[in-house]
Amino acid sequence: MKPESWPQEPATVTEADAAAVSAQLGRPIRGAHAVAWRCPCGQPAVIETEPRLPDGSPFPTTYYLTCPKAASAIGRLEGGGVMKDMNERLATDEDLAAQHRRSHDDYLARRAKLGDVPEIAGVSAGGMPDRVKCLHALVGHALAAGPGVDPCGDEAIEMLPEWWKHSSCASEQEAGE
Repeated sequence: MKPESWPQEPATVTEADAAAVSAQLGRPIRGAHAVAWRCPCGQPAVIETEPRLPDGSPFPTTYYLTCPKAASAIGRLEGGGVMKDMNERLATDEDLAAQHRRSHDDYLARRAKLGDVPEIAGVSAGGMPDRVKCLHALVGHALAAGPGVDPCGDEAIEMLPEWWKHSSCASEQEAGE
């Protein structure tokens, strides 16, 4: 079920956001450029990450899904064979394959605005442009870009339950409150 607040304008990562994401990931946040999408519960859920981390490592995953509840729900989709079905459709549906390639191009264009990292030139995320390898990456891109940009990400979002309905993406204890 798609969230009502989709897409959103990227927002500066605050100290509270960094603490919440660190709690969500179980490690310090790295290379965050912006909160690309905030969950309806109020917590950051997709972080727009710099293409080069502070330690100098190239990082191709521009849209990093941090919400553990969404990630868990996406894992269930992956475990249920959704990626296999999407890959079969990509192999036979020329329109879907063309949309998926355009999504790859969009991803690369968005990352290029953050910086040029030759080591990851042409590399997007989630298996693009030819397959679906990671729904987490495609959903992160779809939430950041908005409907109609990442067809497989959009489709996965439509399949997800309302993960934000019953509690925050980072519990009070995890968020240090």
